[in-house]
Amino acid sequence: MNRKLRIAQYGCGKMSKYTMRYVYEKGAEIVYAFDVNPAVIGKDIGEIIGCGKKGVIVQNVKEAESAFKKDKPDACIITTMSLMQDVKDAFLTCAKTGVNAVSTCEEAFFPANSSPVLTKEIDAIAKENGCTICGSGFQDVFWGNLITVLSGATQTIKKIKGKSSYNVEDYGIALAKAHGAGLSLENFDKEVASVDKVTDAQRQKSIEAGTYLPSYMWNVNGWLCEKLGLTVKRQTQKTVPQTYSKDLKSSTLNMVIPAGHATGMSAVVTTETQEGITIESECIGKVYAPEEFDQNDWTIFGEPDTQVIINRPATVELTCATIVGRIPDIINAANGYTTTDKMPTPLFRTKPLDAYVK
Repeated sequence: MNRKLRIAQYGCGKMSKYTMRYVYEKGAEIVYAFDVNPAVIGKDIGEIIGCGKKGVIVQNVKEAESAFKKDKPDACIITTMSLMQDVKDAFLTCAKTGVNAVSTCEEAFFPANSSPVLTKEIDAIAKENGCTICGSGFQDVFWGNLITVLSGATQTIKKIKGKSSYNVEDYGIALAKAHGAGLSLENFDKEVASVDKVTDAQRQKSIEAGTYLPSYMWNVNGWLCEKLGLTVKRQTQKTVPQTYSKDLKSSTLNMVIPAGHATGMSAVVTTETQEGITIESECIGKVYAPEEFDQNDWTIFGEPDTQVIINRPATVELTCATIVGRIPDIINAANGYTTTDKMPTPLFRTKPLDAYVK
């Protein structure tokens, strides 16, 4: 392609500050921006990025579909919420208008194992209108491709065990609330942990009904199994509240979390496969105490054992850089809901993004 890629930004909160800047730095341009927040609507995106005016004004999300019908961008970056039901309208807007879309929505990474009906609906509409929809971000590299590449140097695998932590303060109020941050332990048990106190049959029924609430690793384990050619026999999830011994101030929640209340949660997803390989992954999302920091720790047990530990990854920046770097892959990918296990391994983009579009 011999022109700049034209990108829309859907959601102009904390993450968009990076995604929009990275788009410009990679030789593309933002042509639309949308949000639901009255405090943001009407602003020039340069105010959000922290640079001079760009001449692109944030519009209400209600204007997205009509805008795309008049002047279709090459792709849309969606940085809003974490569940498929929450990004449904954004995905459907893109699918109906034939706009390729990539989202930071964690469930969108591999939604077929938690929200199959909605995924099929989006897939069918995207195929009909000739575009690709998918999810990407930090998990694409650090919970997905990093692990599968390491497995390529392993003779036998018995178990894959992962653990990753992140500060919910960095991602906005919707994510913090989804992690139970600020709840008493009693309310955490009722509102968060109760979803996993079910039988396998009840869980499957909830998945088929589109009401299941997966942790981030639920979809990661599904992605890993798909990429590695493993057959899922059983998958379970357990959520546990995280606490701190002192009061913690949360700027995102605009409250002080009392000592002993939930600062967030740990979710452990265990997947048993027909091939005998177990995947056990844990994500810990919480309001950090002053001494805490992001960590990413994965071990492949087998011949040989291999462990990779990454302390203090810049999770927000890595998420946004992965999203922007994926744009050419999404444009090149098969139409429909196409997850990134079907795309090339992420690589650093040395040239402008349009140079990688076939």
